[in-house]
Amino acid sequence: MNLIPYILLADDDPDDCMFFREALEALPFTTSQTIVNDGEELMQWLSENTIKLPDVLFLDLNMPRKTGFQCLKEIKSNERLEKIPVVIISTSYDRAVAAELYQNGASYYIQKPIGFSQLQKLISLAVELVTKKNILRPELNNFLLQ
Repeated sequence: MNLIPYILLADDDPDDCMFFREALEALPFTTSQTIVNDGEELMQWLSENTIKLPDVLFLDLNMPRKTGFQCLKEIKSNERLEKIPVVIISTSYDRAVAAELYQNGASYYIQKPIGFSQLQKLISLAVELVTKKNILRPELNNFLLQ
């Protein structure tokens, strides 16, 4: 891992992207980031960036053109991409859906919180678990970050 974690966000909601960027900027450590706005753009970005892959990918489930589910399956079935830690970030949480995402290789799941400080806390926790503590994939009962 790099000293400055490289974060990639795939989310189609401009407001969520803005809050995410602001949350990253408010973290107690420095990150660099890229934001893509749908699943097709994500997969194109990942195929074109062969040298520098993200340290953590935050992936929204409900995007146009290609869903987060489809992207996760493609990423985890690609030998070059399969090691990227994928943190699912979605407005809803369903235990059965979360279990399926876990089985498909996602590292963590964040339900988009209402408050900015909670979002910042959860993003910080996910980045620290993956990049600093090297906990790339917990047991299923610790998959949802709260």
